[in-house]
Amino acid sequence: MPTIGVEEEYLLLDPLSGLPAAVADSVAAHLEDSAQVARRDVQRELLSCQIETATSVCSTLTEAGESLLKFRRSLDAAARKSGVRAAATATAPRIDESYPAVTDKLRYHQLKASAKGIVADQFINGQHVHVQVPDRETGVQALNRIRPWLPAIVALSANSPFWQDRDSGFASWRTISYRRWPLQGCPPLFADAADYERRVQRLVDTSVIIDRGVLTWLARLSDHYPTIEVRAADVQLEARDAVLIAALVRGLVSTAVAEAAGGRQCPEPDAEILDAAVWQAGRQGMAGRLIDPLAGVLLPAEDVLGQLLRHIRPALEEAGDDEWVDASLARILADGTGAERQRRSMEHGGLPALLDLYATSLTAEL
Repeated sequence: MPTIGVEEEYLLLDPLSGLPAAVADSVAAHLEDSAQVARRDVQRELLSCQIETATSVCSTLTEAGESLLKFRRSLDAAARKSGVRAAATATAPRIDESYPAVTDKLRYHQLKASAKGIVADQFINGQHVHVQVPDRETGVQALNRIRPWLPAIVALSANSPFWQDRDSGFASWRTISYRRWPLQGCPPLFADAADYERRVQRLVDTSVIIDRGVLTWLARLSDHYPTIEVRAADVQLEARDAVLIAALVRGLVSTAVAEAAGGRQCPEPDAEILDAAVWQAGRQGMAGRLIDPLAGVLLPAEDVLGQLLRHIRPALEEAGDDEWVDASLARILADGTGAERQRRSMEHGGLPALLDLYATSLTAEL
């Protein structure tokens, strides 16, 4: 089975007000002093209230989960030393009116200059899953084939209902916020690797985006690793939720690679149907109806998820992940997505209960 790597982004919040706290320098310093965390595992994000990490290359779900949980526990301790709390939520539930502090890197200052109004609201965190592919040609063919299923990943991972002191009405407000960048949603179809490279370079050459890192499609080829990078998911409340998303994404990419090798015809849903499916997934999560990506009709969310599972079942079985995935999905469907759990906490105890949920979820057992 292909190897995987998982990236996660986290917010740093004031423990009383819940406002983002621009103390990433302090938190990163505590992390780098920790014997539990390698310096390379601590990464900075766009805003100074964010911290990012990435696992090493992992062969098993257990390996990925243990890596994420180890970092989350170290992050929790480092944040507390800096007087704040770390939170694995994909949006900040409330933000200050002042312009956020940007991490002092040239690229981030360039992003601010190119899209100041968007950067001002970029208090959003995702989970990115890298899945190994044999080569870029295979990667493009697999990328074409996973497109119809990316909205289902958005729905299952939804973990960002709150924005600017109110319920946004969306399960994944992060998904909606991201739609303001020049390139968003499901990637287009590409003829081959040369076509992918030509079209990406033409986008960069327009200077509308500052570099290839601003290809904010829900999935793309990595420029640094031999992987497909799926960027559809919100960061997850718990490490075990993140591992579930990684398992589904690996199953999806593995299935696509096998289909491409077997010469199976690539599905080509209308672009506008996929775009609507992403929006609907961001709005409903798993609590409503989603668009069947192939038939273009609304179905209960669990039915669309069931279609995805049947599609990738052979890959899950080959990896030995099928029973764990089934049990994990049953738990999610019983307990709710991160968005549903956030809403329940806010309903029962207001902001203090929501902040408690962030704190307890961050270091919850696998």
